[in-house]
Amino acid sequence: MDIRQIDDSYAVTGQITADEIAEIKELGYRSIVCNRPDEEEAGQPSFAEISAAAEAAGLHTAHVPVGGMGLTPDAVTGMVDALDEMEKPVLAYCRSGARSTRIYEAAERLRG
Repeated sequence: MDIRQIDDSYAVTGQITADEIAEIKELGYRSIVCNRPDEEEAGQPSFAEISAAAEAAGLHTAHVPVGGMGLTPDAVTGMVDALDEMEKPVLAYCRSGARSTRIYEAAERLRG
C-alpha cells in the first residue's frame, strides 16, 4: 500500500484487499471509506468483501463511490456524512487515491 497522509485524521491509498485489513488496523486506522464503484475494473475486490473483512476486524466502513460522472453533489454530501459519523483516523481508497483526495477536499469545503 502507498498510503498518503492528507491531514491528522485522513489518508488515502489505492485499491486495498481484504488481506491488507489487519495491516490497516495495525497502522491505527479506525475507519475505511471506499470511493471506488464496484466492478469498475476486472478482478477488483467488491466493497462488500472489503467491508466484511474490515468490520470483522472492528473497523467502520462506508461506500461513497465516485465514478465516471466525477464528484457529484450526492457523493460529496455522502462523504461529509461519512466523515461526520466515522471514527478517526480514516483511510480512504479508490484506484489510485486521487478521487479519495478530491472528494475529501470537496467535503471539507462543504463542511466549512
